[in-house]
Amino acid sequence: MKPTIMTDKNAAKFPFVDYQYQTSTLEKFTGRCAKTSSKSLRDISRDYFDGEANYDFLSDAAVFGMLIVTATVPIVLGANAVIELFRVLPLF
Repeated sequence: MKPTIMTDKNAAKFPFVDYQYQTSTLEKFTGRCAKTSSKSLRDISRDYFDGEANYDFLSDAAVFGMLIVTATVPIVLGANAVIELFRVLPLF
């Protein structure tokens, strides 16, 4: 519990402080870091890939394939346009 500060609206002095403040005791506090029993990142990723990643592999592979095809079509058409441009330009 924090000390309560009571102020008088007409006073130009410091506020009154409740001196009956009692601190809480930390009986088992040692000042050391708390030991957490969390898994390492490697264990977390291994658990994920063992269980959940197998179900999503086919859909992820299909989406990745569609992205590759979608990105490849404009590159091929652009290369074809450059080849046609060089074919049409007069050579020196």
